[in-house]
Amino acid sequence: MFSSHHFSRREFLAASGAAAGVAAAPAWGANAPALIQGQAEHVISIWLGGGMGQIDTFDPKRKGEPTKKQAGSYYDSIPTAVNEVEVCEHLPQVAQVMDRLTAVRTVHHSVIDEHAAATNWMHVGRPVSGTVVYPSLGSIIAHERGAASDAAPPYVLIGYPNSSRGPGFLGAQHSYLYLTETGRGPAGLSRHDTITPQRQALRETYLNELRAVQSPTNDKRLQDYDAAAKLSMRLSGPEFMRSFELANEPVQLRESYGGEFGQRCLLARRLVERGVRFIEVSHNLNFLNGAGWDVHNRGILDQHKLIQEMDAAVATLILDLESHKLLDKTLVVITTEFGRPPQFDGGGGRGHQSSTFTCVLAGGGLKHQGAYGVTDELSQKIVADPVSVPDFFATIHAAVGIDYTKSLFDGDRPVPITDGGHPIAKLFG
Repeated sequence: MFSSHHFSRREFLAASGAAAGVAAAPAWGANAPALIQGQAEHVISIWLGGGMGQIDTFDPKRKGEPTKKQAGSYYDSIPTAVNEVEVCEHLPQVAQVMDRLTAVRTVHHSVIDEHAAATNWMHVGRPVSGTVVYPSLGSIIAHERGAASDAAPPYVLIGYPNSSRGPGFLGAQHSYLYLTETGRGPAGLSRHDTITPQRQALRETYLNELRAVQSPTNDKRLQDYDAAAKLSMRLSGPEFMRSFELANEPVQLRESYGGEFGQRCLLARRLVERGVRFIEVSHNLNFLNGAGWDVHNRGILDQHKLIQEMDAAVATLILDLESHKLLDKTLVVITTEFGRPPQFDGGGGRGHQSSTFTCVLAGGGLKHQGAYGVTDELSQKIVADPVSVPDFFATIHAAVGIDYTKSLFDGDRPVPITDGGHPIAKLFG
């Protein structure tokens, strides 16, 4: 006799999956790999917009010659704190802390010509779909872990927002709080000087009284709006807004971080201290070479300025986190949309390459080894240990204790959290 209960699609899929799992247990249960879980609590994600050339930074090869169209690195390489691992000559400070990080040299995907599509892929972990708006890495971590403090948002974007960084089907409550200036908090949160704590408390009392007489609603849009309003009230208080008082840091430390990009990295450390779970820091804001990391033609002439700025900021961030006993708790990630080929274009710069490029992981309690993955003599093909974008994302999820094998739900539709990625097991002790 059938039950009168009507199953939704989601309930049916869950029940079917459970039944299939029970049926298959004798075959694979004993051999299923153990879930890898790390100890990190926060992520600082540094985004290098335009496409950082791996051969000119973290995967140097023999030196080339642009005028003779001889393929190779644009700069000389230098040794690092890890034996047999070298980096570009313009990364001397990072070279000294290479034992705290791993340059993953064999990341790859299939987008070459489109910056927007590649940027989206490197933020959501998979190619664009016509039917699903996927959530970004930051929104997934916000959804799974939430903020580490009630006085902080889970996800902050230091840079200009776009849909690639958004929550997708997870909903607005898992989106980012963004700002474009490090000297002050997000627009709209700062209270006017005339609003004393007493006036603010009175306002909140009136607001709570109004909410108490309202009828409950099931409208998700209204629920999201109400949740955003409550969060804004908490964040406008002095505790969170003190995060932006960078002048309270020692002058020498602020100078070590460097210019605006470095100050963004310093702010990221302060936001970690306040309890923010995921912070993205953008490094395509000043275009020191006129083109950012997109070094076609003459854009490559001043590429070293970008590399030097990154060197100072990243090395200082790693040591600063370490001095605050936060490095093992904070995974620092450096990503970009794709890499650069070893050949030089007609103007002496470089085109795009997605067959292999470098992303970096630092801190986060991982077992770092300086570099992971091997490329050929010109950093153009993968020789050993390929890492797909889902694999790279699974490594990040594992590091912060998220189940990278689970599915999220777009309505009743299950969506694998990492599109089948597997963590880099060697980075976990």
